[in-house]
Amino acid sequence: MTTENTTRRGFLRTGAAGVALGVAAPAYLRAQAAPLKIGHLTPTTGFLGPLGEYAQMGIKLAVEHVNANGGAGGRQIELIMEDSVNPQTASTKAERMFERDQVEMIIGEISSASCLTISQVAARYGKCFINTGGNSDSLRGQDCNRYMFHVETQNSMYVNAEGEFFRSQDMVDGKNWYTMTADYAFGHDLLSAAKAFLDANGGVLVGDDLVPTDATDFSSYLLKIRQAQPDVVALNLAGTQITNFLKQYGEFGLDFTLGGFGFDTVSAWAAGAQNFSGTWPNVWNHLVPNDASQAFVQAFTDAYGKPPENQAWGDYNAGLIMARAVAEAGDAGGDTLVAYLESDEAQFDLMKNRKGYFRPSDHQLIQEIYAITALPAGEAQNQWDIFTTSEPLPGADQPLETLAQSVTGGTCTL
Repeated sequence: MTTENTTRRGFLRTGAAGVALGVAAPAYLRAQAAPLKIGHLTPTTGFLGPLGEYAQMGIKLAVEHVNANGGAGGRQIELIMEDSVNPQTASTKAERMFERDQVEMIIGEISSASCLTISQVAARYGKCFINTGGNSDSLRGQDCNRYMFHVETQNSMYVNAEGEFFRSQDMVDGKNWYTMTADYAFGHDLLSAAKAFLDANGGVLVGDDLVPTDATDFSSYLLKIRQAQPDVVALNLAGTQITNFLKQYGEFGLDFTLGGFGFDTVSAWAAGAQNFSGTWPNVWNHLVPNDASQAFVQAFTDAYGKPPENQAWGDYNAGLIMARAVAEAGDAGGDTLVAYLESDEAQFDLMKNRKGYFRPSDHQLIQEIYAITALPAGEAQNQWDIFTTSEPLPGADQPLETLAQSVTGGTCTL
C-alpha cells in the first residue's frame, strides 16, 4: 500500500496552470478539518500495467494541485493507493479501503471486470466509485448502480466515433471486416457494440478471433488475416495486446486498413512511429489544442518528464471533479455526492471545447472525444508526437449525446 500526502510543490511549480485546469478556490473553508481520504485502485501489473502507471501519476498530480489550492472544501486530501491486480483482488482491497482505511470514495480502475466488483463493494458501503478506465457498456447498463460514475467513455461511444471516420472513408457498407478481440469483459462488450455497428451499416464480418489477455505472439492470427484478405482490420484489444499486435503487423508487411474501437495512446508510444498505423478513437490526447489542455500537459511533463497519456487525463480529472463535488455538496457522503453529480449545476471543464456532465440515467460522463491518426514514420517529430488529432467529436453543431446513442449492455436501473 502507498499513502500519498501531497504538498504545495507541484502547484507552485505550475503557477497559474492550476487555475487553467479548473482547480477553483474551495467554496468554503473549514479550519483544521479532518483529511478527505480517497482510495485509488488500478492495475499496475499485467497487460494493463502501463496504463495503471499513468493513472497513478494523474491522480497524484490532481491531489497535489487540489491540496495546494486549499483542499476539497477546506479538507486536505489523503490518497491511499493500491494495485488492483484482478477482479477478486480489487474487491478485497476495496473492502479493506472502506473498512480499515475509512476512505470516503474510490477512484480508478481500468479493467471492466474489476470495475464491477469494486462498484458492488462501494454500493454495500453507500460510497461513490468513480470509474476512470473501464469501458464496458454493461457497466452503464445492466450492471450499473447508484454509486458508480464513469469518467471514461463507454465502448459504444468509441464505436460510434470511429464508425463515423470509417463511413467517411467509404469503408463500411459492403466491406469485409476482420476483428481481433480481447477475451475478457471489455473485449466481449466492445465486440457486441462493433457487431451492432456493422449490422446497422452494411459491414460484413469475415473473421473474428478471441485473444487471451496474456498473448504475446500474434503470428497465427496474422496468417489468418492475410488469408482472409479483409478490407479493414479492426482491433478490440487492450493494453500491451495492442502494442504487440502493431509491432508484428508491421513485421508481416500487412497493409490492410487498420484501426480499432478502443485505444490508449500508451500503445502507440510503446509500438513506436515505425510500427504505429491507422486511425483510432481517443478520449483525450496531449495534442488537444486548448489552453487548459496544454497547461495540464506542461504541468504533467514538468512533474514526470514526459507528456500525459489519456489514462492520466482520466484520473486527474476524476480527482478534480470529486474535490469540487465535496466542496460544493458540503459533504463526502455517498448519497450527498450522488445527488450533486446528478444535478444540473454539475458541469465540468474537461480541457475540451465543451463542458461535460454525468447523464443521470446511467452516470456516464457525456463529453467530446477525438480520433487520432498515425503519422508516416518519417514525419514523426519525436517519440510522443507520432499522430495527429481530429477536431472534437461530435461536431459543434451536434448534441453531446450524439455518440452515446444505440448502446449495448442492457438497461440501467439505478
